[in-house]
Amino acid sequence: MADLKRTPLHPHYGDWGAKTVDFGGWDLPVQFTSIKEEHHATRNSAGLFDVSHMGEILVEGPESEAYLQKMLTNDVTKLIPNRAQYTFLCYEDGGTVDDLIVYKLQEQSYLLVVNAANTDKDFNWLKENLTENATLHNVSDQYVQLAIQGPKAEAVLQRLTDQDLSEIKFFRFLQDVSFSGVEHAALVSRTGYTGEDGFEIYIHPDAGGALWRAILAEGEKDGVLPVGLGARDTLRFEAKLPLYGQELSADITPIEAGLGFAVKVDKEGDFIGKAVLKKQKEEGTDRKLVGLEMIDKGIPRHGYKVFDGDKEIGFVTTGTQSPTLEKNIGLAVVPKQYTEPDTELVVQVRKRFLKAKVIPTPFYKR
Repeated sequence: MADLKRTPLHPHYGDWGAKTVDFGGWDLPVQFTSIKEEHHATRNSAGLFDVSHMGEILVEGPESEAYLQKMLTNDVTKLIPNRAQYTFLCYEDGGTVDDLIVYKLQEQSYLLVVNAANTDKDFNWLKENLTENATLHNVSDQYVQLAIQGPKAEAVLQRLTDQDLSEIKFFRFLQDVSFSGVEHAALVSRTGYTGEDGFEIYIHPDAGGALWRAILAEGEKDGVLPVGLGARDTLRFEAKLPLYGQELSADITPIEAGLGFAVKVDKEGDFIGKAVLKKQKEEGTDRKLVGLEMIDKGIPRHGYKVFDGDKEIGFVTTGTQSPTLEKNIGLAVVPKQYTEPDTELVVQVRKRFLKAKVIPTPFYKR
């Protein structure tokens, strides 16, 4: 574990009993108490996540907007300062390089927040396609990123700042937000990855530990817990929020994953992957991501094969026992003719072939 990367909050984990694992080269907490307890705390009160391993890339310059219009699937021209957008980097064949959030900091200045394991790949892809009058900087080491998610997130965080957090609407943010007892101001956005209301906070690495401790101390009476990767995955999965490498990949397009809302094929100008994605949007795709509920007893896991009788037709992208629904459920990529609710399929769980049925998604809605 010695050569794993660590976030600036790593020294604080032990005070909350963290059990850490190797996650894409990072030594990160999989849980502090238990996955179920942390999951329910987030759904019912609030959970605090260290997501400082995520990558941040700064794009600036007179041509930054035009450059990002070429690189990203969403319509960057719709952004004004202090607004954010969910979007994709795609290959020419429509396959996904990464999914990310783009923040417009000010005119000619954008912050891209990318998946940790993809930071170098994304940066190189952006660099390969860089146009004149736009600049790129990997600024990941300049931020600690915390996420506080759950129905009590706003109330708890509000007690630590004079800034009116209710002003921050969904996918908007404020810069230079100060927290009591914490040096350095933060960028605070109303985004998240759990299906709950909440905030993501970007702050100087030197201030991360103080903010982490302040939020947990302030939220203790409300039942706020630190949350690890285990519950982060079950929470995002129930809300059908994709995980790169599972629901999205170089082989799975955003349209196949059911995320066409962030692919604006009619925006002005060309973007990488547009021809294929436009065709998929207009004509439909041969396969789709669907929800599965197990009929037989067993858990569908990532990579398990899906069958119609004895014919292999697809694969599970994510599956678990849902802590909220108390059912064994999964997401799977299957041909479009198998996507109607209540369609019966078979999942191979190790050596057993177990019955499942297609169900609507998301599995959980707030």
